[in-house]
Amino acid sequence: MDKYQIELLRRAREYDQQALAEIYDSYSPSLYGYALRLLGDANLAEECVAETFSRFLCAIHNGKGPQKYLKAYLYRIAHNWISDKYRRCPPESVSLEEQLNLSNEMHLEEQVDRRILQDQLRNALARLTPDQRQVIMLVFIEGWRKAEVAAALGKPVGAIKSLQFRALNSLRKVLGITKNEAQHEAIKSYASFTS
Repeated sequence: MDKYQIELLRRAREYDQQALAEIYDSYSPSLYGYALRLLGDANLAEECVAETFSRFLCAIHNGKGPQKYLKAYLYRIAHNWISDKYRRCPPESVSLEEQLNLSNEMHLEEQVDRRILQDQLRNALARLTPDQRQVIMLVFIEGWRKAEVAAALGKPVGAIKSLQFRALNSLRKVLGITKNEAQHEAIKSYASFTS
């Protein structure tokens, strides 16, 4: 962790408004995208981001929170909130009209294809364990290094590699991806439909 991040965290613990705003501005867009991909609902994604920062503020107010790896800490909070949300209430069904959200730029057929791919990816990800799902999202969608993911999950890098291997095998089966296809590119292409 660089000196600037350490100083930013120190200032945040002192409730420096500029530091807190900088943290929010830096991390909220990517946290929102992460939550939106997993939840498929903009309102829930916004709620997730709000709750993530609320929990972060409570932690630093109580003298806790991250000493380093701020990004990993925030993603872990968001991941836990999303996991709790799925446990409390499974995703609700949405009408076809709401799902399509018709626009002038995209034909109905393209929107249907896009929605089918989004649903396939979400369903496939839902079959993974929470840790496997987070590894896939952070490595392939968010572009994190395995060491960063290890810090976020509080696990050794070897465990992250193992989680990724098992998750990719499961996803390959569910999504019908052959072993000859590049796994990374297949996951990325599916994921691009969820952004």
